[in-house]
Amino acid sequence: MKRNIRIIIADDHSMVREGLKQLIELEDDIEVIDQAGNGEEVIRKALEKKPDVILMDINMPVLNGIEAVKRLREENCPSKIIMLTIHNEIEYLLETVEAGIDGYILKDSDSEALITAIHTVYEGESYIQPNMAAQLVRKMNQTPTPSNPKSELKNRLTSREIEVLQLITEGLLNKEIAQKLCISEKTVKNHVSNIFRKIDVCDRTQAAVYAIKERIVDIH
Repeated sequence: MKRNIRIIIADDHSMVREGLKQLIELEDDIEVIDQAGNGEEVIRKALEKKPDVILMDINMPVLNGIEAVKRLREENCPSKIIMLTIHNEIEYLLETVEAGIDGYILKDSDSEALITAIHTVYEGESYIQPNMAAQLVRKMNQTPTPSNPKSELKNRLTSREIEVLQLITEGLLNKEIAQKLCISEKTVKNHVSNIFRKIDVCDRTQAAVYAIKERIVDIH
């Protein structure tokens, strides 16, 4: 029998935590195992209980969400971390990606988007809310092209790896990439692993941000 996805909710408003708990537990395969009201508390509980996924607010007392993520990554916490926040500014997205998050979603999203984000990161992929990804692309389009682009790095990627990286940047999951390129999902996973190694990133979100910033892929 497949076990439930175990969640810790970190937010300094108890009503928000309770509302999220009730919403999430409408799903048969997700359970909230604990809650935290500040960054220090979520670090302690996450290291003790090792949840599959942490829903983390940015604005929390004692220690904010971004610093909490950094501390958890320093402690090699295996939990996937989704930032669930009111902040729709790209600067927050970039800072949290650098800190080591697996997902980023806004609090005004619908319940379906939140559940999708939870399932996506649990399966080992990253999730950025689509309109945030679009903002990221627009921001990068406004940035002047570097005078010395990292052509050597791009040349180290095969043409197929660049195709896969392009589709990762567009937000496609492995199954969707496999269907689009008419290859197996296992082959896609191998390409993704090679891409991560060659551009020295740890997850899909970092890969997408890096690829856009360094002009490795085309952005529209």
